[in-house]
Amino acid sequence: MHILGLVEHPEHVCCRYRLTALQPFLEAEGHRLDVQAIPKSSLSRLPLWLSLRRYDVVVLQRRLLSSLHLLLVRRYARRLIFDYDDAVFLRDSYSGQPLESTIRRRRFAAVVHAADAVTAGNDFLAAEAVRYTNPERIHAVPTCVDPQKYPLSAHHPGGHGVTLVWIGSSSTLQGLERQRELLERVGSAVPGLRLKLICDRFLHLEQLPVVTCPWSQATEAAELAAADIAISWLPDDDWSRGKCGLKVLQYFAAGLPVVANRVGMHLELVRHGETGYLADTPAQWVEAIRRLAGDPVLRRRLGQHGRRLVEQRFSVRCAANKWLELLGGLANRSAA
Repeated sequence: MHILGLVEHPEHVCCRYRLTALQPFLEAEGHRLDVQAIPKSSLSRLPLWLSLRRYDVVVLQRRLLSSLHLLLVRRYARRLIFDYDDAVFLRDSYSGQPLESTIRRRRFAAVVHAADAVTAGNDFLAAEAVRYTNPERIHAVPTCVDPQKYPLSAHHPGGHGVTLVWIGSSSTLQGLERQRELLERVGSAVPGLRLKLICDRFLHLEQLPVVTCPWSQATEAAELAAADIAISWLPDDDWSRGKCGLKVLQYFAAGLPVVANRVGMHLELVRHGETGYLADTPAQWVEAIRRLAGDPVLRRRLGQHGRRLVEQRFSVRCAANKWLELLGGLANRSAA
């Protein structure tokens, strides 16, 4: 099959992890994948919509199109898949407005109803799509990583200090900024601790030294592996429950134990005492990080369990197998 991914941008994190990462596996089975950014101008989109008839499958990623543009896409796409890894039917946690959006919800319902298949990044997202179409069309396909691209943290014994790490974008850094008081308390309680931020923006803390590390696709894996303990924090809301845990999977791939709060995919990925620790109160965060900071053997053991979880359930190969099964089903349905 000749597949076209309609994306926000070819370098967007969703496109890189949920489409182009699958390319070698799709090509090995005789498929061909192209990706194309959707133009911002409505007029510029028309030639793109007309070109859709050349493809066997069109994957519309994340975009909630207006009624007219969705109608045109559906008219010219032989088979349409809607792929998303965020609660796109809501506003985000940091918008300053209520999460619920009538326009987003209406457009989400329309694209889900129009699609031949829907690939959702987790069960929470899949459950939303079920409200608007036949459940048989919904496929939960997690965002996955390639563990082979990540070196493992060495977890050296003490003497060099202990490095916490957080990776993300300037938008999600807002969540960490909300926990400034918590981070200050952790820094004050655990001597020798520092926080590495892999991001395009940074924050300053009084009690916890911050190591600034500008994000780069070429260096992110090595920078993660050079740390000792990873952290993740999400607001307790439905936008966050739609998050697919990419940063946690990256941490696990680098062999890092993770400390996170009990929200969304954290509950599925961070297995308390096995791949890391779930913590809600400041005292629980301090205890979890203090325990890991003082025990490199424990860090290595939990990190190895996380890496194994990625290899078994959240590797790119696992996602590719789900996509190949889905494409086979679409082909059989069309033939029938």
